[in-house]
Amino acid sequence: MRTIQALWIRNLKNFIRDRVRLIFSILIPFFFIYVFSSIFKNDAVKNPTAFLMAGVIIATVFQTSLSVATSTIDDIVSGFMKEVLVSPVKRIYIALGQLLSAATIATMQGVLILVIGLFVGLKFTSWTTPVYVVLCMIGVGIVFSSFGLFLATIVKNAQTFQIVQQAIVLPFTFISGAYLPLTLLPKALQIVAYFNPMTYTTALFRTIILEQGGLSNAAKVKLGLAFDINGFIVTPWMSGIVVLIFGLFFLFLATLSFTKADLSQITRTPGGSNRRL
Repeated sequence: MRTIQALWIRNLKNFIRDRVRLIFSILIPFFFIYVFSSIFKNDAVKNPTAFLMAGVIIATVFQTSLSVATSTIDDIVSGFMKEVLVSPVKRIYIALGQLLSAATIATMQGVLILVIGLFVGLKFTSWTTPVYVVLCMIGVGIVFSSFGLFLATIVKNAQTFQIVQQAIVLPFTFISGAYLPLTLLPKALQIVAYFNPMTYTTALFRTIILEQGGLSNAAKVKLGLAFDINGFIVTPWMSGIVVLIFGLFFLFLATLSFTKADLSQITRTPGGSNRRL
C-alpha cells in the first residue's frame, strides 16, 4: 500500500506543478464547447450547452486517463522506475499506483471543468448528483488508464504512443456522442459507435450529470442516452454494465501485461537506446 500511495502522491504533485498543462486542460474543453454549440441543432435537447458540457467533461477524463502511459514510459526511461522495480514490491502494486494516480488526475480535471460549467449552464437539483458524477469520473479514469497502460506495454515507445493515443482519442470521442448526438452521424458510423466503449460511457455519464434517469426509454433514445439496437433498448444503466465489463477487461490486461513486460525495451524515441532495468 505504501508503494501505491507514494506513486499516487508523486504523480499528483507533478500534475499540480505543471501549470501550463493544467491551464490548457481547462481552456481546450471550453473551446470545443464554443465551436460545437454554434453548430448544434437538436430540438430534443433543451439545454445544448449543458448537453455538450457533459460530453466534454467525460471526454477530458477519458483523454487524461489514457495519457497515463506517457508518464509511465517517461518514468521508466528516466530511471525513476528502476528504483521502484528493484525493490521487493510486486509490479502489480506499481501498476495500481499508476492507475489510481491517473484516475485521480483525470477526475480533478473533470471537476475543474464541472465547477466552471455550473456558471455556464449546468444545474443540479439534488445534492447527490455531484457525488455520483465524481464517482463516475473516478471509475472512467480507472477504466481508460488501464487501457492506456496496456497500450504502453505493447507500443514500448513514448513518441509512438503519442501517435497511437491521438489515433484512438479522436475516433473514440467523436464517434461516441460526446460532442454531437449519434443520430446526427451517418448510419455506418452509428453502427461503429455501438462497438465503442466511450459511447456507453458518455451515455451513462450524461444521464447522471443531466439528471435524466427518470425519462422514458423513448425519450432517452431520442436524446442519445439510450440506444435502440434492432428493437433492443440499451438503457443508461445497461451502459454502466458494459463500461464495467470493459473496465475489468482492461484492468486485467494492464496488470497482466505490466507484470510480464520486459520494461528494458521501453524507450522514449523510436529506435532509441534502452536502459536496462
